[in-house]
Amino acid sequence: MVSQNAVSEDDIILNELLSDKDIPGESPFKAYIEAVVYDKDGNVIQHLRQPMRSLTEYFLGLIAVAVVMTYPGPTSTSALPLISNIFGFSSQASAGSSYLNWSWSIQLGSGTQSFSPTLNSLAAPIANGTGAGELEYGSFSVSNTASSIITGVTVFNPTATTVTVSEIGLSASVTLANVSTYNFLLSYDTFSTPVSIPGYALATFQIILSFSG
Repeated sequence: MVSQNAVSEDDIILNELLSDKDIPGESPFKAYIEAVVYDKDGNVIQHLRQPMRSLTEYFLGLIAVAVVMTYPGPTSTSALPLISNIFGFSSQASAGSSYLNWSWSIQLGSGTQSFSPTLNSLAAPIANGTGAGELEYGSFSVSNTASSIITGVTVFNPTATTVTVSEIGLSASVTLANVSTYNFLLSYDTFSTPVSIPGYALATFQIILSFSG
């Protein structure tokens, strides 16, 4: 989230919820973004870890799929308003169709923008490629523990030009009824210190969602 000059009471409360300090009697939801940069010899030259604050309304919709289910009942083909309103899906699906199929990815960018719950793209996405200013994206990974979901991607800078990463987002691609595909941004944050990836260097990026009592 882009820093503001004035800090509101809501910001202070949110910082407490996403800090390393648990609040007595609460079950905090913690989220982090993390970046580690390695030079061409494999040495760590930058390590950054900070709270991830900026979940979008599409993340709420994703949670709603599991919490309130996609349909009002097991034999209905009508999506709940919460799902159709947030994602813009049709409220009807043909009987027997596979309604939702999700895939996740991490997006990196070189720009900044103010956060809004309705953001659906980075300010300046960094392309997957071999040219100057581009990065080669490796396979996206998702793992979990009893209390965490860990998403990650490794990128390689294939040229001598340094690439600076200033924004990161967790995105989802949703295929509806095995036909229509929609893309959504589930989170958006800017790094407190931009991540510089020198020529021919590797970097790993993680978005970690943690639940603890």
